[in-house]
Amino acid sequence: MGKARKLGVTAWVLGPLGLLLVIGSSAALWTGYHGATVSSDSMSPTYSQGQQVVYERVDGTEVRRGDVVLFTAPERYSFGGPVLQRVIGVGGDHVVCCTGAGTPQERLTVNGKPLGESYVKDGVADGMRRPYDVRVPQGRLFLLGDHRLNSMDSRFFAEDREGTVPVGAVRCGAG
Repeated sequence: MGKARKLGVTAWVLGPLGLLLVIGSSAALWTGYHGATVSSDSMSPTYSQGQQVVYERVDGTEVRRGDVVLFTAPERYSFGGPVLQRVIGVGGDHVVCCTGAGTPQERLTVNGKPLGESYVKDGVADGMRRPYDVRVPQGRLFLLGDHRLNSMDSRFFAEDREGTVPVGAVRCGAG
């Protein structure tokens, strides 16, 4: 077999294989990762309003305390779009606000342990000056924004299962 013929056979084998790999990789990226624009200041300083974020599609049961998630709750938010907030408590957790309320040492506690939150804006752990004591039901999440003085989060929906959100509302994790 001549050199040209071998090259032609190799091209016919590797060409479709390469095309298949490109299509498969593109499909995997398209279904697994997405982009969004942060619509409010409630997650500053971690995420700024107008900032573009890339997130991974995950099941709500995969998220852990401290993760930032994008979720939907149209019954709570009139704009109907997804909301970006941080997971403070998962099913079975006991979230209490606040030890040292009104002082620079103000902290939330989760399961009796003070929560170190270096990400909160200006070090304000709560900002509501109203205590809460939440037992997060199984299959639900307690979510707060990082800018506690400017975040409409679980604290404001206490009448709805203590402000918790079903894990099924989570669309993706951002960090």
